[in-house]
Amino acid sequence: MEKVAFISGANRGIGFETTKKLAETGVKVIMGSRDLEKGRKANDDLSSLGIDVDLLQYDAQDLEAPQKVYQYINEKYKKLDILINNAGVLLTGNLFVTNSSSVSDKDVKDTFQINLFSVISLTQKLLPLIKKSKAGRIVNVSTILSSLTLHSQKDSPIAPAKEFAYNASKTALNAYTIHLASELKDTKIKVNSGHPGWVKTELGGPNAPMEVKDSYKTSMRLASLDEDGPTGGLFHENDIIPW
Repeated sequence: MEKVAFISGANRGIGFETTKKLAETGVKVIMGSRDLEKGRKANDDLSSLGIDVDLLQYDAQDLEAPQKVYQYINEKYKKLDILINNAGVLLTGNLFVTNSSSVSDKDVKDTFQINLFSVISLTQKLLPLIKKSKAGRIVNVSTILSSLTLHSQKDSPIAPAKEFAYNASKTALNAYTIHLASELKDTKIKVNSGHPGWVKTELGGPNAPMEVKDSYKTSMRLASLDEDGPTGGLFHENDIIPW
C-alpha cells in the first residue's frame, strides 16, 4: 500500500512545494488547508501538472480540527506514514524586531496556539494512525530562529531577529520534538524539527534569499528518512542546527 502523508498549511508556500514534491514520489498526500477555496485552487494547480492529492480543511485555530482529520484519515486510509506540521504564523509580520518588552499577551498566546498547541493536539490525535505505519515520520517545521545557542551569540547571523512570540513558539516546538522523539525511541517512528531556510513566502518576506521552489528540501528529507536516520534533532537539509 502506498504511503500516506498529511501536511498542514499545504495550500501555499513551503507546504505547497512539499506537497508537490512528496506527491511526485508516489506518496498519497492529504493537503491540509484552512481556506477551502484557496485549497481547491492549489489542488487544481497540482492537477494541471498531473499530480493527484487529497484536500482536507484544517484550521489550526479550530480545537475540533484534529478529530476531524483523524476521522478522515482513519476511514479512508486506516494509517498515516508521514505527518508534516507545517502550518505556522508570524503575527507581527516582522522577524527583525526586538519586542520582548512590548509584545502583547494576546500575540504570544495566539502565536503559541497555532505554532505549538495545535501541533501537539494534532500529533497526539494522529499518533495511533502513525503507529500503524512501518516507518512513521513526524516533521515539525521550525526555524533557525528557534536556536537559543545562536541567539545568545552577539555575532550570530540571527542576532538581530528577536521577534519574541514567533521565536519562542518554535523553541517550544523543538522541545516537543525532543520529548516526543525520546518517548518513541523504541518504535519505528522518527520525530524531527526542520528549518526550511529563509524563504520568500508571506512569512519570510520578499528579501529572503531562498526561492519557494527550493523550500521543500528539509521537510522532504526528514519525511523520507531511512531506518538508520536521526530522530530528535533540528536540521536544515543535511546540517544540524544547535538548540
